[in-house]
Amino acid sequence: MTHIIDITTRVSLILLLATVLAGCNFFDRLANVGSEPPLTEIVNPVIQKGYQPVSMPMPRPQPVIQQANSLWRPGSKAFFKDQRASQVGDIVTVLVEIDDDASLNNSTDTSRVSNEEAGFTGFLGLESQITKVLPEGTTSDGLIDLGSDSSVSGSGTVDRNEKINMEIAAIVTQILPNGNLVIIGRQEVRVNFESRDLSVTGVVRPEDITSSNTIESAKIAEARIAYGGRGHLTDVQQGRYGQQLFDIIFPW
Repeated sequence: MTHIIDITTRVSLILLLATVLAGCNFFDRLANVGSEPPLTEIVNPVIQKGYQPVSMPMPRPQPVIQQANSLWRPGSKAFFKDQRASQVGDIVTVLVEIDDDASLNNSTDTSRVSNEEAGFTGFLGLESQITKVLPEGTTSDGLIDLGSDSSVSGSGTVDRNEKINMEIAAIVTQILPNGNLVIIGRQEVRVNFESRDLSVTGVVRPEDITSSNTIESAKIAEARIAYGGRGHLTDVQQGRYGQQLFDIIFPW
């Protein structure tokens, strides 16, 4: 009876450990069994947990030159009011265009052979006493004889082809001292029981925003673009919690 209780206790501890490692995602998935993944609420991105204002090296501020009797505003790109995003809270459309194609092939083959011999033929007459300390048959001229032989062979191949073409509206959350804009955008699309999430964050120059209030993702500095999914299909494509836990604990 005690043996059965001990086994039950161990199994319970393993299940508890797997649950703790799974985190809140385990309970969220359990609560959404048989229903579509919920969409996240629309909140102010600057008050979300983990948000950090961007701080980057800035040039010295330039004085504003006022031109008397002139309708032209210094720094303006057009005579009429600029409709492009320029203030906190403005919206700009980001054209996410990613077309990566990389193919790498590396190989390494190295080998090394070394031999070392050392001894002493005379050392205050103590060389004759060497057999009293070391096994019989040992000679002073061949005390150390070392040899090593090592060989390393490795190869690696990378073949990647990624293509994403989407549009997402981002909000200006911060204006840096040099006039650059910090943007944050998030988009969620749910079809049946699968949700696709797209997020983009980075720093853009107002000059790179086109007259149609769009900007290419390639012109976003410190860009962080994430595209993924949540739902039944994503769960099936991932390994089970037990398998992931096994892969982490047992590296062989």
